Amino acid sequence: MDRGLLYGDGVFETLVVEDGRPRFWLRHIARLHAGCARLGIPHPEENRLLEESLPVISGVDRGVLKIIVTRGGGGRGYQPAAGVSPTRIIQLHPWPDYPETCRGSGVRVRLCRQRLACNPALAGIKHLNRLEQVIARREWNDPGIMEGLLLDGDDRLAEGTMSNLFLIRNRVLMTPGLVRCGVAGILRTVVMELAARVPMQVQVKALGLDDLWGADEVFLTNSIIGIWPVIAVDGHPFRRGALTQRLQELLAELPSDGETWLN
Repeated sequence: MDRGLLYGDGVFETLVVEDGRPRFWLRHIARLHAGCARLGIPHPEENRLLEESLPVISGVDRGVLKIIVTRGGGGRGYQPAAGVSPTRIIQLHPWPDYPETCRGSGVRVRLCRQRLACNPALAGIKHLNRLEQVIARREWNDPGIMEGLLLDGDDRLAEGTMSNLFLIRNRVLMTPGLVRCGVAGILRTVVMELAARVPMQVQVKALGLDDLWGADEVFLTNSIIGIWPVIAVDGHPFRRGALTQRLQELLAELPSDGETWLN
């Protein structure tokens, strides 16, 4: 009877685990709290989540930590019952077996037929309602296609099924605004911060297919994959450019030891 199962009433975070530590912990917890606030779910205390997560990932060299928070148990019907206590689910998953060539040589992607619905009330947060992404991901089985790009109902670029999208043109880094739909990824924010060190101008705005086809470089991000250069979209070629490579280098240089793993 948990509302996370019945209605997708909750949020989740997916974190990289390195040497028994969750990377970008504070950023993920901030987004988790923001998602809970948007849905009106009391968020769990950060220290409590950390105390519960650390024993799960202790001794793990490399893995994936997933934290799920639902509104909790309740009866049938959309109206949440008063006094429902949120449910916390903590999972450890093995590191995905993505080919190392994805970060080096780049990936081929496709445009999905499935569109993302406009819903500003849910835009940006990582809520549990992922059916649009599930439907989109079922569109292909070609192992040579690593990701699919999603547009909204007005033919504007939104994101990948599991990633955020970036375009580079004339040394300007562009990414779709996510005020109507999509998930504001943790790596999306990190990459925009790193762009200042390249240096590159950053623009967050509405982008269409003309912007995609006219880009000098294209890449994808999420917390697990890092940065994947895109070398083709539906057969349209792109080059793995120097600016994408520089952002990959800056990301790799971020410290992950000591207390810095929290940031």
